Amino acid sequence: MVSNKLLMDRITMDPNICHGKPTVRGLRNTVQSILELLASEMSQEEILADYEDLEADDLKACLLFAAKISEVKSISPLVA
Repeated sequence: MVSNKLLMDRITMDPNICHGKPTVRGLRNTVQSILELLASEMSQEEILADYEDLEADDLKACLLFAAKISEVKSISPLVA
């Protein structure tokens, strides 16, 4: 089993790759796109077959990243 630290190390942010959005291992696969695939009920096996550069731990890392992002204490509406 891979530690959470090692999983989080798979998520990178580089201003020169995908405009700085969080990506998997510096590839051009954004965390957002992986989460959208999972939300669309695509299985992990299907995702890994379609995106041969991804690994199972990459998908776990995206889910962990989303969980960490959702740990905010509160969300307030923006006032224009």
